[in-house]
Amino acid sequence: MQNNPTPAVSVLIDTYNQVHFLEQAVSSVLEQGLSPSELEIVIVDDGSTDNTESIAAKFAPRVQYLRKSNGGQISAYNLAIGQTRAPIIAFLDADDWWAKTKLHIVLNEFSKDYAVTAVGHGFIQYFDQARTEEPCLPAKTYRFDLSTPQNARFAHAARRFLSTSKMAVRRSVVEAAGTLPDQLVFFDVALQVAAMALGPAVVLNQPLTFYRVHGENLYESQQPDANNLRRKLQCLNAQLEFFPGMLARLGVSPQAIAAILLPDELDRDRLRIDLEGGWPWDAFRLERRRFLAKYEKPTPAYAAFKWLALAPALFMPPAAYYRARDWYFRHNLRRFRKFTGEPVPAAEIQVQNSPAHSD
Repeated sequence: MQNNPTPAVSVLIDTYNQVHFLEQAVSSVLEQGLSPSELEIVIVDDGSTDNTESIAAKFAPRVQYLRKSNGGQISAYNLAIGQTRAPIIAFLDADDWWAKTKLHIVLNEFSKDYAVTAVGHGFIQYFDQARTEEPCLPAKTYRFDLSTPQNARFAHAARRFLSTSKMAVRRSVVEAAGTLPDQLVFFDVALQVAAMALGPAVVLNQPLTFYRVHGENLYESQQPDANNLRRKLQCLNAQLEFFPGMLARLGVSPQAIAAILLPDELDRDRLRIDLEGGWPWDAFRLERRRFLAKYEKPTPAYAAFKWLALAPALFMPPAAYYRARDWYFRHNLRRFRKFTGEPVPAAEIQVQNSPAHSD
């Protein structure tokens, strides 16, 4: 008896109690137009208590269904990744779905350049409660790697376009990253940085994923609370502990490792202040580091404005200082400081149709 042919791409769908979304996610993969010999689909169910299994059964035999006891996304990934066979692996969260041309475009990008280790792309945010859409995509196609500290600073900006439902990687990336510790909580950031360590990751300026924003999202929650923030802090602490060793093993220089992890360090320190409090100078030092890391050559007028805006952090409680900052942004008071000129970030990709603000 002959073995089944190796598919061109494996799609790994992770799910936990997302039965209301799962059918749309799986259908969007089947609508890619690839034959059963070209496309392998694996659903890993991290111990759902709803009727996820019955939904998955509707798609048999096109879909392989794996069920495990609840242990978190990393444990689900570590179990399921070994069940995939294709040289290219694409990932999809069960609450998201794909545009119909996604896999054709992504596979074409891999075939054009065998040095490319990962392909990401723009996306459309779908706000579940309001039922509205908002596109977010880079202004052009970018390539990212960690070959130099400057490249590593630039590479951090790619991560929003290389998260789970927007990312496909070569199997060599998965093998290089190895078994991931449960403490990381999510696997996508580990694969992102491993891909950029091994070679260029490409981010396409096309919106190929619909990313659902709803109350249970960790990083895009509509109403983040203290528990949500603690989970973010847990993720960042685990990443900052695990990534230096992994990246060093993959040949990344200490300077480049420090550069790509600096934004995570700053975010971790901000979360600590939010959750644990601190002294006024803690907020001042943190915001000074954030400013110096983000803008290498601000205009003199903007630099003066920034130091003036930072001065209250020296005597205000951090919570009060950050409430004042949020009020400033919420009321768009930055329009009154146009005389300072718009600062240009030192390492940031240009993004279309995405609301943003500068400090």
